[in-house]
Amino acid sequence: MTYEIPAPMLAKSVPAVPDPARTPGGLSFEPKWDGFRALISWDGETVEIGSRGAKPLTRYFPELVDAVSRLVPEPCLLDGEIVVADGEAGAQRLQWEILSQRIHPAASRVTMLSETHPAMFVAFDLLARGDRDLQAVPFHERRAELEDLLRDVPHPVHLTRTTTDAALATRWLEEFEGAGLDGVVAKPLDQPYAPGKRTMFKIKHARSADVVAVGYRVHKSGQGVGSLLVGLYDDEGLLRQVGGVSAWSDKRRRELVDELAPLVERDEDGEAVTGESDRSRFTASKDTTFVRLRPERVLEVRYDQLEGSRFRHTVQFERWRPDRDARSCSFDQLDTVAAYDLGDVLD
Repeated sequence: MTYEIPAPMLAKSVPAVPDPARTPGGLSFEPKWDGFRALISWDGETVEIGSRGAKPLTRYFPELVDAVSRLVPEPCLLDGEIVVADGEAGAQRLQWEILSQRIHPAASRVTMLSETHPAMFVAFDLLARGDRDLQAVPFHERRAELEDLLRDVPHPVHLTRTTTDAALATRWLEEFEGAGLDGVVAKPLDQPYAPGKRTMFKIKHARSADVVAVGYRVHKSGQGVGSLLVGLYDDEGLLRQVGGVSAWSDKRRRELVDELAPLVERDEDGEAVTGESDRSRFTASKDTTFVRLRPERVLEVRYDQLEGSRFRHTVQFERWRPDRDARSCSFDQLDTVAAYDLGDVLD
């Protein structure tokens, strides 16, 4: 039997944990794992791993291919998240940076990382079991089947925890961030699987920070500001890039070029000074050149979490802050999250 891997069902952002009573049939809540979304097909002979963007992930996670083929008792099509943990026992947390290194062209590098930092798969939905397609059945039935299927399956395949208690889900939102998780997801219990549709709800951490504009990349069209690079001052007084702001309208992109022109650093010939931001395996084929700005203009942005010394995702522009001195924009203003052991989330 062969399973066709569909587009994954998606979630739309909501500002707070929703009230289950307002959804016919109620809601199931679960932690939002910060990893690679993956649909795993196991037909009894071959394991295939597909991603949200239809990119095959099979070759990057040989340890999961092996584990699924050995440990999952029946052919099935699973939906879940690939994650990597790091840290001592009792103080582990998810590590996006280590996980992202797995998308590498060199097989030797992939093999080495699979041994030093093996991945886990956290399952949260079951789309097929044996010769039965379960996508049309309600989520609460799929969940019951998933629990039965993975009841005795050990690490590195895990079953995500769930609850119908909104108060407990709110507590998870607060506590599990300390283990590197991304928020909470709410799923209507009576809903069928809807490939490519945003029919679930996601609740993520929303925070704001005042940051310094340090440069901008020209939009791919060649006109206007594509993204504005921002920075914060560290304890030693060094200005460090921490992320970027994008999603401007075409009109606003062109306006920003004029607004930022007085801040552009220029050489002796009057030409704009450029720099190059850090490259990664995700930007290796992209132009990372940016126009440098004198670090004088402050803006407030919304962000969800910090990964190391950078914002985990692209941040959203909130407003300009002409009242703020750029030198006052430091890492000290960012929220500190209490540590939480990943093992307590998985159990």
